[in-house]
Amino acid sequence: MTEPTFSLELPEEVADLRDWVHEFALEKIRPAGHEWDEREETPWPLIKEAAKVGIYTPEFFAQMAFDKSGLLMPIVHEELFWGDPGIGLSILGTGLAAAALSTNALAGGRPDQLQWLAPMFGTPDDPKVAAFCSSEPGAGSDVGAVRTRARYDAATDEWVLNGTKTWATNGGIANIHIVVASVYPELGARGQVSFIVPPNTPGLSQGQKFKKHGIRASHTAEVILNNVRLSSNLLIGGMESFEKRIAKVRAGSSAGGQAAMATFEKTRPSVGAMGVGVARAAYEYALEYAGQREQFGRKIGDFQAIGFKLADMKMHIDASRLLVWRAAWMGANNKPFNSAEGSMAKLYATETAVRVTEEAIQILGGNGYTRDYPVEHWHRDSKILTIFEGTSEIQRLVIARRLTGLPLR
Repeated sequence: MTEPTFSLELPEEVADLRDWVHEFALEKIRPAGHEWDEREETPWPLIKEAAKVGIYTPEFFAQMAFDKSGLLMPIVHEELFWGDPGIGLSILGTGLAAAALSTNALAGGRPDQLQWLAPMFGTPDDPKVAAFCSSEPGAGSDVGAVRTRARYDAATDEWVLNGTKTWATNGGIANIHIVVASVYPELGARGQVSFIVPPNTPGLSQGQKFKKHGIRASHTAEVILNNVRLSSNLLIGGMESFEKRIAKVRAGSSAGGQAAMATFEKTRPSVGAMGVGVARAAYEYALEYAGQREQFGRKIGDFQAIGFKLADMKMHIDASRLLVWRAAWMGANNKPFNSAEGSMAKLYATETAVRVTEEAIQILGGNGYTRDYPVEHWHRDSKILTIFEGTSEIQRLVIARRLTGLPLR
């Protein structure tokens, strides 16, 4: 069998889909970005528009996930975040829950559980969203410290969940919640598993909704689980697979990963692509501004100080995209991340987004600091990318451990 090779030449189908998504971002998302940032509400009309044209559907998400070039997923994320990060995350946020379900269900030999993908998205006339609930008040980057407990009740063949999740995108408003819980806390992250929580399950409720610095069009809230009872078949991957994994752990063998980290490993390049999108938006805006704004009788782009900024911005964006594409291709073709290439892509691209949006503000001067210009908004939106799905500090730790083979702390 021929080994897959990495190419920067996009397949024609991928290029066509990129142009299609870019047109949607240009015509529908970009004009609405300021309004929904100010409203701090979920942009349901935009989600519905995306569903009607075919961008927000389980079929399109599956097409991205199984694209053998690996590039369709990051390209779509880049284009939607180029349009607006808050609205883009509202459209793409369900994808994290979908990835958690599909990754763990298939790994556990339970493809039948993929039936829950459709209810995550709803229909074009009645779209729904899903939430992946991993972080907790005392367990953000430290996924091994999850305190939400899952207890099996043999008398009813049900699992009982109790705990509080935080920073959940779509938390509380989701049709389907994917919840990471600890069954064997003494085993840390290896004793965790994920559950499907169907719509209207008693005991699940929304806690506080967070008022955020950025991505304000995306709903972020606590999720409270109070004696939530779930049928045993809602354990993702199934009981048999989970019990085998725990037996391996107790025997001192490697059990292959765990619930939250398996999801994050798959999605880190896509978070990097989000960073590329918002950085590109800010760079393009600053470039156009520098070619029009005049000071001291000259276009400001004619000054070396501005030109050098633009050169650095473009260089870092292109380098970020290359790292993201490499990691996405490796993931799609089952190439091992021997140097933590997924973390590299996420780290470099998201820090580039913060740096480039800040430089865009500097180029616009006082105008850039006002809400009349979008670069202020994009700068606020960019910061979260260096925090969620593993902070920059965690990414550096992951990379260093992989390179040295040592248990850095």
